Amino acid sequence: MKLDLVDLGLFVNIAESGNLTHGASKSFLSPPAASARIKALEQEVGHPLLVRENKGVRLTADGQTFLRQARLVLRQVDFLQDEMLGAGRIRLFANTTAVTEILPDVLAGFLAERPGVKVDLQERTTSEVIRGVTEGVADLGVVSGDVPVTGLEVTRFSEDRLVLVTPADHPALDARSLWLEDSLAYDHVGLHDGSTLNRFLRDQVPHGGYERSLRIQVRSYEAMCRMIEAGVGIGVMPESAACRHAAVMNVRMTSLKDSWALRHRSILVRDRHALSGICKALMDHLIAKGDTVEQG
Repeated sequence: MKLDLVDLGLFVNIAESGNLTHGASKSFLSPPAASARIKALEQEVGHPLLVRENKGVRLTADGQTFLRQARLVLRQVDFLQDEMLGAGRIRLFANTTAVTEILPDVLAGFLAERPGVKVDLQERTTSEVIRGVTEGVADLGVVSGDVPVTGLEVTRFSEDRLVLVTPADHPALDARSLWLEDSLAYDHVGLHDGSTLNRFLRDQVPHGGYERSLRIQVRSYEAMCRMIEAGVGIGVMPESAACRHAAVMNVRMTSLKDSWALRHRSILVRDRHALSGICKALMDHLIAKGDTVEQG
């Protein structure tokens, strides 16, 4: 079976856009030329990869398999070029806490020492991080908690402790620690629906109890703390974020008794040995910074 890198790239572009014309445009080909290449590719593979429909295309089961492997082949070609040029681009998916609280400082030091390196950092939910790494869309993934994954390598590098943040004079401070469910007697301030933390907390309380307690949802931990400081409600967030904002705002922290409040933060990869040198360097850098992250 003879495969052409141009055809692999064309197939990936069509599959990701769900449209032959759009995929052809991304590959700088005319639709007729792209269609002819895809038909020749399917003949070479011996299986139909796309189903043509009125509004676009969809992948067959063989097409899904081909897409996963094509992405990996193309990414390995990128790795080869990066190694030869002494540069590189890293695609990193991470959950909300990692993107806002951990990775900015870690990546700043890493990139300052490597001027030829670029990082595509995207905030995703845990399930999206897992899927992105599994399908080869992301080189590395960062998640928190016990994540059930199959076919990925999981490396723990720090801990992520969740705490309850309240106004300085809130009655919840009378207790040294609380169960999350008991705290729901008070109004809560939470993150937006698309955040990993919001979904995680909703999963911990049955029958929508956490969702019903939410008085307002905001886009960042800073906004949460400002609302909490103003007396709008209380909220759950990572201890690192709470400590940073408590230093400049009139808010306090209370421990959560729930066992899930202490979560492991992990790096996900498909195969560490198949990573480019620069991706391995970032992974090693994250692991080395693990102790500093926990203390922060």
